[in-house]
Amino acid sequence: RVNDIKNVLNVLYPDPPVPLNHTDKFTFLVAVVLSAQTTDGKVNDCTKVLFSRAPTPQLLSAMPVEEVQRIISPVGLAPKKAQYLVSLSKKILDDFNGEIPSNYRDLESLPGVGHKTASVIMSQAFGEPAIAVDTHVHRLALRWGLSKHEKNVDKVQQDLCALFDRSDWNNIHLQMIYFGREYCTAVSHTASQCPICSWVHTSKPVPSSFDHFPTQKRAKGIVYYSDRIAELHKDPSLTACSPVKTFSEYTCVAAATNTYLGSTADGEVSNKGRGKKRKNGVRGKVVLKAESVTKVKEEDDTMKVIKVEKVVGERRSKRIRTKKNV
Repeated sequence: RVNDIKNVLNVLYPDPPVPLNHTDKFTFLVAVVLSAQTTDGKVNDCTKVLFSRAPTPQLLSAMPVEEVQRIISPVGLAPKKAQYLVSLSKKILDDFNGEIPSNYRDLESLPGVGHKTASVIMSQAFGEPAIAVDTHVHRLALRWGLSKHEKNVDKVQQDLCALFDRSDWNNIHLQMIYFGREYCTAVSHTASQCPICSWVHTSKPVPSSFDHFPTQKRAKGIVYYSDRIAELHKDPSLTACSPVKTFSEYTCVAAATNTYLGSTADGEVSNKGRGKKRKNGVRGKVVLKAESVTKVKEEDDTMKVIKVEKVVGERRSKRIRTKKNV
């Protein structure tokens, strides 16, 4: 069951990017602290202003708490978080020579940094395998029967780490977050319409296709997988922990945006027409990995694929036609 879950997550969310905007380890730490009990979208809106003013511990430690609070006021618990940010900046300067600690003990000594935040920093900023348990990861672990601990997130983390290979931990954390936002939400969830809950507690086989599983209605402020990938391709500077790969390395996903990479030379692929059935019969969730793309030109919402040596994905048996020859 664990391998099946991992395989589904890998198909739906290959190479999951960090949803929080940042430029280095310090700004990533700030963004993670801000993300508690609020949406990543709100955090990204606030940090755009905050990081333009104070992108370093030196500058942030010198800002008045009231000014920091004013900037981050849209996020939850802003008064307390403003105090945390100024205090942790001072502690980083005083105790760690301006560098972000690379171990759990020192990270958790910083104001506003608990074990979950430290796990995120260790895994995504330092590459140390960890599964940080947030509300989505906790909910999914219980629903899928991967843990029985409803109130102890530390034990949930231990259960998940025991089930999944260490090399998968960092991806599993992000994949479960994206899955929890798009399919396995806290409310309005129907097990039969979920790509994992529909079979995980039954003898049913894993679906061979996920086209017929609907994603939940999108909520304001939530960062979704396909949107994040598109955002990072437009502006790679939004992340330091999830460097944007070239099209020859990266996985292009036709999830909510219906963006397709064509397997024919010099084909145009548009992400217009969300939710509409294409003339070639392709719609919904199609995961395509383009290998050995020699040239890609992006113009507005259209990608011109000059050459694709090989396209593999959910619809391996189907030739994915392009806009040009439809």
